[in-house]
Amino acid sequence: MTPPSADRPGALRPDSSPVPPGSAPGRSPADTGPVSRSRAVPPVPPLPARTPVSVPDETVEAPAVVPAGTEAVAPAGADEAVEVPTGELPETEKPVTGHGRAGRDLRAAMGVALGLGTLIIGSLVVWRGAFVGLVVAAILVGVVELTRALRAGAFRVPMVPLLVGAVAMLVLAWSRGPTGLVTGFLATVLAVLLWRLADGPAGYLRDAAAGVLVALYVPLLAGFAVLLVVPDDGVARVLAFIITVVGSDVGGYVAGVLFGKHPMAPSISPKKSWEGMAGSVLACVAIGVLLFTLTFHQPWWGGVLFGIAMASTATIGDLGESLIKRSLGIKDMGNLLPGHGGLMDRLDSLLPSAAVAYLLLSLFAPV
Repeated sequence: MTPPSADRPGALRPDSSPVPPGSAPGRSPADTGPVSRSRAVPPVPPLPARTPVSVPDETVEAPAVVPAGTEAVAPAGADEAVEVPTGELPETEKPVTGHGRAGRDLRAAMGVALGLGTLIIGSLVVWRGAFVGLVVAAILVGVVELTRALRAGAFRVPMVPLLVGAVAMLVLAWSRGPTGLVTGFLATVLAVLLWRLADGPAGYLRDAAAGVLVALYVPLLAGFAVLLVVPDDGVARVLAFIITVVGSDVGGYVAGVLFGKHPMAPSISPKKSWEGMAGSVLACVAIGVLLFTLTFHQPWWGGVLFGIAMASTATIGDLGESLIKRSLGIKDMGNLLPGHGGLMDRLDSLLPSAAVAYLLLSLFAPV
């Protein structure tokens, strides 16, 4: 009799147990129900989470940024140190060192201020056109400083049309007056928008907006200083504008150092105080009254309004640039001027004040 084949129903398995017809090979009749847990395939365990790092009795989360120089610390029970990302604090958070209480190198700052003042007065005395040339040179440096700072902050600002447009705006302000200044500004904005198209659409709006900001903030506002020097008494108008802004800076510095206790905008400029602002206003009002009564032969109250406005715009200009530097994570716009930083760090209060000085002098002391 032929033995049953292993692949036929009823064939014997290796354990000689008969396999009933219709049953799956490898399973006994008792296994026709659900698969036993002991035979089930265990689930694949999930991958271990990378963060946070678990150690006995507590969970340690690595900080995103720690001060420079902090070493990795091994938690209790760990075989090796946990890698903690290190990084430096932004320049604006580092303590400012200097010889004065306000953090400036006073000797260098005073020397640079006297040198700049002599250069400005000399250009005004020799020829008013020389003052315009001095303004053009200063604004070109300022545009380069601000553009480089924005590029370091990942803004692709086109520099070439801004430099060409700055020269055009200032020259047109000298030769064509306010109409020329506005025309030059509009042409510069159009050139910036078209020039930036070559770099593609990625980030176009933010880069174009940054370029327009540079054109407005630096050469357009500087154009009002050029407009001040155009009339016959332009030398007096320019000196009145500059002396009042310097008075605001000096008055605010002295009052802030001696009496400053209440910060004005601690998140933007920690050293500016309301007491310093009061000192700026008092100094500017005193200078404004003297200028209006003795130089322009106008009522004293015009000098009061002029002084208050100049102190306000000078302070706003200073805070505005401090806000830009905070946003970019830098301390100074450059290092051209010892004790001051970059040239833009000296132009910050002058630029908006030039526009206000031109408007107020045109209103209260018309030509």
